[in-house]
Amino acid sequence: MTIKAVQQLQTYLESQVIGQSDLVKQLLVALLADGHILVEGPPGLAKTRAVKSLADCIEGDFHRIQFTPDLLPADLTGTDIFRQETGEFSFQPGPIFNSLLLADEINRAPAKVQAAILEAMAEKQITAGKNTYKLPELFLVMATQNPIEQEGTYPLPEAQLDRFLLHLDVSYPNAESELEILRLNRGEAKGEHAVSPPTLTQQDIFTARQDVLNIHMADSIEQYIIRLVMATRQPEEYDQTLSQWIELGVSPRATIALDRCARAHAWLSGRDFVSPEDVQAMAFPVLRHRLLLSYQAQAEGVHPNQVVNHLLSLVGSA
Repeated sequence: MTIKAVQQLQTYLESQVIGQSDLVKQLLVALLADGHILVEGPPGLAKTRAVKSLADCIEGDFHRIQFTPDLLPADLTGTDIFRQETGEFSFQPGPIFNSLLLADEINRAPAKVQAAILEAMAEKQITAGKNTYKLPELFLVMATQNPIEQEGTYPLPEAQLDRFLLHLDVSYPNAESELEILRLNRGEAKGEHAVSPPTLTQQDIFTARQDVLNIHMADSIEQYIIRLVMATRQPEEYDQTLSQWIELGVSPRATIALDRCARAHAWLSGRDFVSPEDVQAMAFPVLRHRLLLSYQAQAEGVHPNQVVNHLLSLVGSA
């Protein structure tokens, strides 16, 4: 029942976010693997629409925050407010206490705000004053950022990037999809073709997550994941080019993320076991934002996808 409900959700999202089937699948992988998502791409590619469409289908409170340079941590977490009638301070929760949080253009917020959301993403709690408050059991941050416009932005620190389970890279749709987008937009403007979104309860999601954890993973696949991770930390043992490109390898969070995401990818594909192809499919969104490239690689314009692709060609699955 759960897999059928998730497949219906996938079909619905693909009808709302046209030409981005890979983005839709990876959004569902992140939901099933219980992790946060960073969606990056040029303006106008339905990043926010994809996240909002997913939120429409999930039982739980949803809130969108437009991150700006003047945003304060209290605008996100909430703050203690003095109640004159009682003569005491009481905590007023902020928008971060919703189950689903869309952090739009997250790289526009200053360091103090990034620190506040970092605690929430890492520990599912926030600290206000002297007190610590737990966040909802279902808590998912879906952030977007625009890589083109850099004026008035603050690059996300490596520690925060590491907290994102997946980094989703969105590119332009093809001509056929562009035509479908045009017709969909025209139909929505006329009020036509309104499709009711399917709804997943929180219990559906928790059950699906348990099913994902029960997917069989052979020892050889586990060893494959470990070899990929270790190759980023000891690239000189594999290839001179890889060694010149990578300044710092990925953390154990990448190992855990690759395991969870490969399982979710296999489950979405209708299988009860993980294959090397599942690991390879998820290597790009799991590793690309965790690799710290050398100055030489950046000077040569090497993209993290190139590094991951080269890594997969060097490290065999057998």
